[in-house]
Amino acid sequence: MAVLAYRPDWEEARDRLTRWWNGENFGRAALQITVPRPHPAEHVEPAPIPAGVVCERYTAQDLDLRVNLARRGCINTYYLGEAVPYHAPGDLGPGTLSLFLGCHGTEMPTTVWFEPCIADADEIVPEYDADNPYWMFCQEAHRGTLPFSRGRFLQQFPDLIEGLDTLAALRGTEELLMDLLDRPEWVHRCLHHITQVYFRHYDMLYDLIRDEVGGSVFWCWAPGRLVKLQCDVSFNISPRMFRDFMVPVLQEMTERTSYSLYHWDGPGALCHQDALLSLPHLDMLQWTPGAGEEPTCHRRYWPMYHDAIEAGKRVMIYAENAEGLPALKREFGEKTQSFMINIPLPTLAQADECIRLMELG
Repeated sequence: MAVLAYRPDWEEARDRLTRWWNGENFGRAALQITVPRPHPAEHVEPAPIPAGVVCERYTAQDLDLRVNLARRGCINTYYLGEAVPYHAPGDLGPGTLSLFLGCHGTEMPTTVWFEPCIADADEIVPEYDADNPYWMFCQEAHRGTLPFSRGRFLQQFPDLIEGLDTLAALRGTEELLMDLLDRPEWVHRCLHHITQVYFRHYDMLYDLIRDEVGGSVFWCWAPGRLVKLQCDVSFNISPRMFRDFMVPVLQEMTERTSYSLYHWDGPGALCHQDALLSLPHLDMLQWTPGAGEEPTCHRRYWPMYHDAIEAGKRVMIYAENAEGLPALKREFGEKTQSFMINIPLPTLAQADECIRLMELG
């Protein structure tokens, strides 16, 4: 029996998610609802911020601080619907894999800047390095959190990132875009190598943080090896280039994991929809409209969602509130069950109302 102190009914929610991922619906969309707790689930004394730490969320300078942040990450939140309490103690920024491969991270107040480390296109992506300090810190952060996370919350993978986005971090985006034109074979070799070294790290992390049924977390829980994929560089390249360079990466990565979701970010990435829908093992598209665009429940995106569902994919969206859900339910009807919706709500009563609202008759 799986019981989490911060989600006592996790066994039932996990059963629903297992059925949902495996193609069985349960009468409504999967809902990842979070509500603020009026009082923490337990008291964890905050650790002091050491001198020199600029970005505590991603810092690799103080292990005790990162473990303390993980311990405090879920205590102020109720988790309802299919939400699971989780934290990623070893996440060192968007694209953590590039740090493991030689980039240096410079902390800023809210993020980390990765400094490119491949100055010459004659170089190749570095090999796996067991002694890389960022990789060692990441593992220790996860291990150090385990005594506190067991029975309370799950641990999420760091935001590793793969493919062209990782190569852009290693090489520099402008340099990579020129390499796509001038040295396509070099790019292909690098991408293949990145995939292999990605799974060298992924497999070790999975063995460290998976739950007792082999489930894992990457923005949501799935009952096996879950991977979050993306290619933010895609807004700079044509559909032909995306199919040439990135689709083979996505194909291999979805074949090597049990469950997958693709972080589809911004209007500039819409031209790659057909390529994404053609991937037979890609399970879910997570649409992010981008700053200044209509919210995810807006009717503008309904044709995209219909196309994805008709292609056998699930759709993950973030809703700022419940206002757009009734219209979404009317439009999609039974297909609403193909959605996973992340939604923060202010009260438990509104959370219960939201769950009832999304139930199908």
